[in-house]
Amino acid sequence: MTDLTDELDAGTVFRWLTAAAASVEREADVLTELDSAIGDADHGSNLHRGFSAVVTALGKESPGTPGAVLVLSGRQLVSSVGGASGPLYGTLLRRTGKALGEAERVTGGQLAEALRVGVDAVAQLGGAAREDKTMLDALYPAVEALAAAGPDPYGAARTAADDGAQATIPMLARKGRASYLGERSIGHKDPGAASSALLITALAEVVVADE
Repeated sequence: MTDLTDELDAGTVFRWLTAAAASVEREADVLTELDSAIGDADHGSNLHRGFSAVVTALGKESPGTPGAVLVLSGRQLVSSVGGASGPLYGTLLRRTGKALGEAERVTGGQLAEALRVGVDAVAQLGGAAREDKTMLDALYPAVEALAAAGPDPYGAARTAADDGAQATIPMLARKGRASYLGERSIGHKDPGAASSALLITALAEVVVADE
Protein backbone atom coordinates (compact mmCIF):
# COMPACT_ATOMS: atom_id res chain seq x y z
CA MET A 1 0.00 0.00 0.00
CA THR A 2 1.39 3.40 -1.00
CA ASP A 3 1.93 5.86 1.84
CA LEU A 4 3.21 9.41 2.04
CA THR A 5 6.81 8.38 2.73
CA ASP A 6 7.11 6.90 -0.77
CA GLU A 7 9.01 9.19 -3.12
CA LEU A 8 7.94 10.62 -6.46
CA ASP A 9 10.32 11.79 -9.17
CA ALA A 10 9.90 13.84 -12.34
CA GLY A 11 8.81 10.74 -14.24
CA THR A 12 5.97 10.13 -11.79
CA VAL A 13 4.70 13.68 -12.15
CA PHE A 14 5.04 13.50 -15.94
CA ARG A 15 2.92 10.32 -15.94
CA TRP A 16 0.40 12.00 -13.63
CA LEU A 17 -0.11 14.92 -15.99
CA THR A 18 -0.14 12.66 -19.04
CA ALA A 19 -2.84 10.57 -17.39
CA ALA A 20 -4.75 13.72 -16.51
CA ALA A 21 -4.56 14.86 -20.13
CA ALA A 22 -5.92 11.52 -21.31
CA SER A 23 -8.74 11.71 -18.78
CA VAL A 24 -9.64 15.26 -19.80
CA GLU A 25 -9.69 14.21 -23.46
CA ARG A 26 -11.94 11.26 -22.63
CA GLU A 27 -14.31 13.35 -20.52
CA ALA A 28 -14.18 16.59 -22.54
CA ASP A 29 -17.75 16.28 -23.81
CA VAL A 30 -19.04 15.60 -20.30
CA LEU A 31 -17.21 18.63 -18.92
CA THR A 32 -18.55 20.81 -21.71
CA GLU A 33 -22.07 19.55 -21.08
CA LEU A 34 -21.76 20.46 -17.42
CA ASP A 35 -20.45 23.88 -18.41
CA SER A 36 -23.27 24.42 -20.89
CA ALA A 37 -25.75 24.41 -18.00
CA ILE A 38 -24.05 27.09 -15.90
CA GLY A 39 -21.12 28.48 -17.90
CA ASP A 40 -19.77 29.13 -21.39
CA ALA A 41 -19.96 25.55 -22.67
CA ASP A 42 -16.22 25.48 -23.33
CA HIS A 43 -14.64 23.96 -20.22
CA GLY A 44 -13.98 20.56 -21.76
CA SER A 45 -12.59 21.87 -25.03
CA ASN A 46 -10.43 24.47 -23.28
CA LEU A 47 -8.90 21.97 -20.86
CA HIS A 48 -8.38 19.42 -23.61
CA ARG A 49 -6.41 21.99 -25.58
CA GLY A 50 -4.45 23.04 -22.52
CA PHE A 51 -3.46 19.61 -21.28
CA SER A 52 -2.56 18.52 -24.82
CA ALA A 53 -0.17 21.47 -24.91
CA VAL A 54 1.22 20.39 -21.54
CA VAL A 55 2.02 16.88 -22.78
CA THR A 56 3.67 18.28 -25.91
CA ALA A 57 5.80 20.71 -23.93
CA LEU A 58 6.88 18.09 -21.41
CA GLY A 59 7.87 15.76 -24.21
CA LYS A 60 10.10 18.43 -25.74
CA GLU A 61 11.74 19.81 -22.61
CA SER A 62 11.83 16.83 -20.21
CA PRO A 63 12.18 18.76 -16.92
CA GLY A 64 14.31 16.90 -14.39
CA THR A 65 12.47 17.53 -11.13
CA PRO A 66 8.85 17.22 -9.97
CA GLY A 67 8.72 20.94 -9.31
CA ALA A 68 10.00 21.83 -12.76
CA VAL A 69 7.46 19.52 -14.42
CA LEU A 70 4.63 21.27 -12.59
CA VAL A 71 5.92 24.79 -13.20
CA LEU A 72 6.29 24.17 -16.94
CA SER A 73 2.85 22.59 -17.06
CA GLY A 74 1.31 25.55 -15.28
CA ARG A 75 2.88 27.98 -17.72
CA GLN A 76 1.52 26.01 -20.64
CA LEU A 77 -1.99 26.02 -19.23
CA VAL A 78 -1.93 29.78 -18.71
CA SER A 79 -0.73 30.41 -22.26
CA SER A 80 -3.00 27.93 -24.06
CA VAL A 81 -6.32 27.85 -22.18
CA GLY A 82 -8.90 30.57 -22.56
CA GLY A 83 -11.28 31.88 -19.94
CA ALA A 84 -10.73 31.41 -16.23
CA SER A 85 -9.55 27.79 -16.42
CA GLY A 86 -6.08 28.61 -17.74
CA PRO A 87 -5.07 31.03 -14.98
CA LEU A 88 -6.69 28.90 -12.26
CA TYR A 89 -5.22 25.55 -13.27
CA GLY A 90 -1.97 27.22 -14.25
CA THR A 91 -1.71 28.80 -10.82
CA LEU A 92 -2.47 25.49 -9.13
CA LEU A 93 0.36 23.67 -10.91
CA ARG A 94 2.90 26.48 -10.90
CA ARG A 95 2.52 27.30 -7.24
CA THR A 96 2.60 23.61 -6.32
CA GLY A 97 5.76 23.19 -8.37
CA LYS A 98 7.44 26.22 -6.82
CA ALA A 99 6.58 24.95 -3.34
CA LEU A 100 8.36 21.67 -4.15
CA GLY A 101 11.52 23.54 -5.08
CA GLU A 102 14.40 21.88 -6.91
CA ALA A 103 14.43 18.48 -5.20
CA GLU A 104 14.87 15.56 -7.59
CA ARG A 105 12.57 13.37 -5.50
CA VAL A 106 9.78 14.36 -3.11
CA THR A 107 7.67 12.39 -0.68
CA GLY A 108 3.93 12.17 -0.86
CA GLY A 109 3.82 14.25 2.29
CA GLN A 110 5.81 17.02 0.63
CA LEU A 111 3.50 16.85 -2.38
CA ALA A 112 0.46 17.18 -0.11
CA GLU A 113 1.95 20.28 1.51
CA ALA A 114 2.82 21.78 -1.87
CA LEU A 115 -0.63 21.06 -3.27
CA ARG A 116 -2.14 22.92 -0.33
CA VAL A 117 -0.01 25.93 -1.28
CA GLY A 118 -1.27 25.63 -4.85
CA VAL A 119 -4.91 25.32 -3.84
CA ASP A 120 -4.62 28.30 -1.49
CA ALA A 121 -3.19 30.30 -4.41
CA VAL A 122 -6.18 29.34 -6.55
CA ALA A 123 -8.53 30.51 -3.80
CA GLN A 124 -6.70 33.82 -3.57
CA LEU A 125 -6.67 34.35 -7.33
CA GLY A 126 -10.35 33.60 -7.76
CA GLY A 127 -11.46 35.23 -4.52
CA ALA A 128 -13.37 32.04 -3.75
CA ALA A 129 -13.89 29.84 -0.71
CA ARG A 130 -15.39 26.47 0.06
CA GLU A 131 -19.04 26.02 -0.85
CA ASP A 132 -18.90 28.77 -3.48
CA LYS A 133 -19.48 26.00 -6.05
CA THR A 134 -16.02 26.02 -7.64
CA MET A 135 -13.06 23.71 -8.19
CA LEU A 136 -12.07 24.37 -4.57
CA ASP A 137 -14.93 22.17 -3.40
CA ALA A 138 -13.09 19.18 -4.88
CA LEU A 139 -9.52 20.31 -4.29
CA TYR A 140 -9.60 21.24 -0.62
CA PRO A 141 -11.14 17.93 0.54
CA ALA A 142 -8.69 16.03 -1.66
CA VAL A 143 -5.63 17.80 -0.27
CA GLU A 144 -6.82 17.35 3.29
CA ALA A 145 -7.50 13.66 2.75
CA LEU A 146 -4.04 13.21 1.24
CA ALA A 147 -2.33 15.09 4.06
CA ALA A 148 -4.18 13.04 6.66
CA ALA A 149 -1.85 10.17 5.70
CA GLY A 150 -4.32 7.37 6.31
CA PRO A 151 -3.82 3.78 5.18
CA ASP A 152 -4.64 4.69 1.55
CA PRO A 153 -3.96 8.44 1.26
CA TYR A 154 -4.15 8.69 -2.53
CA GLY A 155 -7.31 6.64 -2.69
CA ALA A 156 -8.78 8.79 0.07
CA ALA A 157 -7.87 11.93 -1.88
CA ARG A 158 -9.57 10.55 -4.98
CA THR A 159 -12.74 9.72 -3.06
CA ALA A 160 -12.75 13.11 -1.35
CA ALA A 161 -12.40 14.92 -4.68
CA ASP A 162 -15.20 12.90 -6.26
CA ASP A 163 -17.45 13.46 -3.25
CA GLY A 164 -16.60 17.15 -3.21
CA ALA A 165 -17.50 17.56 -6.88
CA GLN A 166 -20.77 15.72 -6.33
CA ALA A 167 -21.54 17.95 -3.37
CA THR A 168 -21.54 21.04 -5.61
CA ILE A 169 -24.82 19.94 -7.25
CA PRO A 170 -27.16 21.42 -4.60
CA MET A 171 -24.96 24.46 -3.99
CA LEU A 172 -25.73 28.03 -5.02
CA ALA A 173 -22.87 29.39 -7.12
CA ARG A 174 -21.25 32.45 -5.54
CA LYS A 175 -18.26 32.89 -7.84
CA GLY A 176 -17.59 32.72 -11.56
CA ARG A 177 -20.01 32.90 -14.44
CA ALA A 178 -22.37 30.44 -12.76
CA SER A 179 -22.99 33.00 -10.02
CA TYR A 180 -24.82 35.19 -12.55
CA LEU A 181 -27.56 32.56 -12.70
CA GLY A 182 -28.45 32.87 -9.05
CA GLU A 183 -30.73 30.07 -7.88
CA ARG A 184 -30.72 28.55 -11.38
CA SER A 185 -27.19 27.35 -10.66
CA ILE A 186 -28.61 24.94 -8.07
CA GLY A 187 -28.95 21.37 -9.29
CA HIS A 188 -25.88 21.33 -11.55
CA LYS A 189 -22.43 19.92 -10.82
CA ASP A 190 -19.68 22.50 -11.09
CA PRO A 191 -17.51 21.70 -14.14
CA GLY A 192 -14.34 22.98 -12.45
CA ALA A 193 -14.90 20.68 -9.50
CA ALA A 194 -15.53 17.81 -11.91
CA SER A 195 -12.29 18.42 -13.82
CA SER A 196 -10.37 18.85 -10.56
CA ALA A 197 -11.59 15.42 -9.49
CA LEU A 198 -10.19 14.03 -12.75
CA LEU A 199 -6.80 15.55 -11.92
CA ILE A 200 -6.75 13.99 -8.45
CA THR A 201 -7.95 10.63 -9.79
CA ALA A 202 -5.10 10.63 -12.32
CA LEU A 203 -2.60 11.23 -9.49
CA ALA A 204 -4.00 8.35 -7.45
CA GLU A 205 -3.97 5.96 -10.39
CA VAL A 206 -0.41 6.79 -11.41
CA VAL A 207 1.04 6.54 -7.91
CA VAL A 208 -0.61 3.17 -7.32
CA ALA A 209 0.56 1.92 -10.73
CA ASP A 210 4.13 2.92 -9.83
CA GLU A 211 4.19 0.80 -6.67
